[in-house]
Amino acid sequence: MLKLLLLPLALLLSAFLFFTDKKTEITENTTNSSQSARKEIAASLGSSIRNNQFPETKEFTLDQETSKLNIKYTLDPQLQKESDFLLKKYKPDYGAIFMIEAKTGRILAMSSFQKSDPNASNLNLRATFPAASVFKVITAAAAIDHSGINPDHKIAFNGGNYTLYKRNALSETVNRWTRFISLKDAFARSINTAFGRLAIENIEPQVLNTYAEKFMFNSEIQADFPVEKSTAQVPEEKGFELTQVASGYNRYNTMSPVHGAMIAAAIINEGRMNHPYIVDELTDSNQNPVYKGATLDNQQIISVESAAKVQSMMEQTVLTGTSRKTFRKITREKKFKEIEMGGKTGHFSGTNPKGRTDWFVGYASDGDNKVAIAAITVNIQKWTVKSSALGEMMFRKHFKSVLEEKEISRISVNKKNRG
Repeated sequence: MLKLLLLPLALLLSAFLFFTDKKTEITENTTNSSQSARKEIAASLGSSIRNNQFPETKEFTLDQETSKLNIKYTLDPQLQKESDFLLKKYKPDYGAIFMIEAKTGRILAMSSFQKSDPNASNLNLRATFPAASVFKVITAAAAIDHSGINPDHKIAFNGGNYTLYKRNALSETVNRWTRFISLKDAFARSINTAFGRLAIENIEPQVLNTYAEKFMFNSEIQADFPVEKSTAQVPEEKGFELTQVASGYNRYNTMSPVHGAMIAAAIINEGRMNHPYIVDELTDSNQNPVYKGATLDNQQIISVESAAKVQSMMEQTVLTGTSRKTFRKITREKKFKEIEMGGKTGHFSGTNPKGRTDWFVGYASDGDNKVAIAAITVNIQKWTVKSSALGEMMFRKHFKSVLEEKEISRISVNKKNRG
């Protein structure tokens, strides 16, 4: 199937773009070819990626013929070096960083670290980590996109900020101890009971399950390397279990760092989710192109308007919410003032691996350049670094280079104009 993606195909496709009645058929055929090609690449390259290896050449079996091909990766050398460095510097018990271009799905960095075993498998591919409060992105998207709730919508709740007790989550009582909080503030501060009440009052279980599936829980990620399925178990009826799922207060709904970055990417990419890919190009021994990586779109999962509203809530996470201290410096630095950043944190004790899981999924954008990241650490006894700090440092590294390139380009244009 890889031969279907040779460069001549691009010429063939371009010849048909003027014919509306053929356009859908061509798109479907191209998508099917890309999916098949990615599966074949994953079958050959999967063991290397699992072992955190990125070989320059590899044997691939194409059309029942095996041949050695040269591999060009999508990885950004500076970002890959930075992510490796950060994990080795802070040495969490378990840690992973996964960064992608939101518009394309190109992988910019993929690093994994396990203190007890330097040769451990790639944690980015594992979907055994509790999704925790990252699942609030899905709940918020369902409330906004389906139920028509706005970020300023007020939620009445009783109890503490970060606990979740049945008596509070299911209580409709409003008394002198009842507090009211907007959806955007509940999101930014990750208030569990408020999200539980949101689900009980505004989201049917079937709707939440639908949006979990839209965001690719319980679905195969069609990458060119193997990734475990993230899982979401949504109850069929309203009750305390629904409040647990909606707020991310359980360990049964799990996801991978790959999936976490995809969720953040979909929000900054106006509600469109792309499957990630790491192989940019395959060439034969004579440097002839055999395969060219391309974007594989998973369609519009929420509307552009809904994505913008969720994005505004994720921005509050880094400005006033759970990541405000980590992002305080970068959001106040003059050179980064044009960079929009947002995210969602999550914390929960997991069992595989055992320890306290700490998530940060987020995005950063200067308008044209949009990147998304998932950073995760699992610590058994003590923290060495917050996952949000890893995200901030990766954003800083990426956009420092982008801004420097823009400044060089601006100076060049000015000199040319002065000519």
